[in-house]
Amino acid sequence: MTEIYQKLAKHLDNLPAGFPPTESGVELRILQRLFTPEEAETACGLMMFPEPVSGIAARTGQDEEALGKMLENMSKKGLIFRQSKNNEKKYMAAQFVVGIWEYHLNDLDEELIRDVNEYLPILMEERMLKQKTKQLRVVPVSQSIRAEMNIMPYEAAEEIIRNQSKILLAPCICRREQKMVGKGCDRLSEACLVFGSGAVFYEENKLGRPISQEEALDVLKAGLEDGLVLQPGNAQKPANICMCCGCCCQILKNLKNMDNPAAVINSNYYAVTDADSCTACGECAERCQMEAITVEDSAQITAERCIGCGLCVTHCPTGAIRLQQKDCEEQYTPPKNLVETYMNMARERGLI
Repeated sequence: MTEIYQKLAKHLDNLPAGFPPTESGVELRILQRLFTPEEAETACGLMMFPEPVSGIAARTGQDEEALGKMLENMSKKGLIFRQSKNNEKKYMAAQFVVGIWEYHLNDLDEELIRDVNEYLPILMEERMLKQKTKQLRVVPVSQSIRAEMNIMPYEAAEEIIRNQSKILLAPCICRREQKMVGKGCDRLSEACLVFGSGAVFYEENKLGRPISQEEALDVLKAGLEDGLVLQPGNAQKPANICMCCGCCCQILKNLKNMDNPAAVINSNYYAVTDADSCTACGECAERCQMEAITVEDSAQITAERCIGCGLCVTHCPTGAIRLQQKDCEEQYTPPKNLVETYMNMARERGLI
């Protein structure tokens, strides 16, 4: 039986975001908790683009009717992704993160949480942090942007939201699972905005609730008041915006453990201080999710730790901190869409 889970683990590792092996085998324990052997075998036959049941059946040599039932059930369990268009359902492989893990928002248990928290730092170190193209990026909060800055629409969370026709609000799985094991924080619980076909999938799987653009903007405002970092999908047309904290978010937690988080995050800004204007009140240090700020006679920012989120700027009572755009040669332009994002990730890993 172990062989089929090893096969599935290898299949997931051949997807752009990866699923690396471990010495402990924790990744296999996770898959055994989530997939039956039959589901694992079926998942191994799916690709990273949506296909109709007829196409998958023809390619894999399976009975179309039985396969259709299996795929629909697996998609409802959050093991694969389902897309509905023109009354036709299509199915595709889901990556472990972002994907399968997040789709299990409503059926977490302490054993699964324990195994995933053991595994995610390894996934981060072996795959996510080593890739130039990340799944998420950081954009600054709008209140930290000065009028003279040339901000692209894909760097403004409000503009991203206003360009959506379908928006869903979901609970943050990171804060939920940390709460379940007695850790974490009391920041905003419903803090994940999902767009487009992802929003439809989340709604059909009862992972969240549809909201309007205005409601989404209100949620964004609440998240910023709670000191959450804005992390949209790494594309000019992102499929989501996550609002993250450094105590629960798996990405920020692991970044915080690094000496140089700024070097591995896709962000175009960094914070600077004016020592003459600073009163050393400490508001900025309290809001910083990367522990990049120390306060003595004035606030001091460790540039290697600053990810350019702008949270420190918004609560500075004297305006002593401001965001600075990186030089042109350091500016990061995200891929046009998620397809390009994943193609870049696959290419960087030598998968294509």
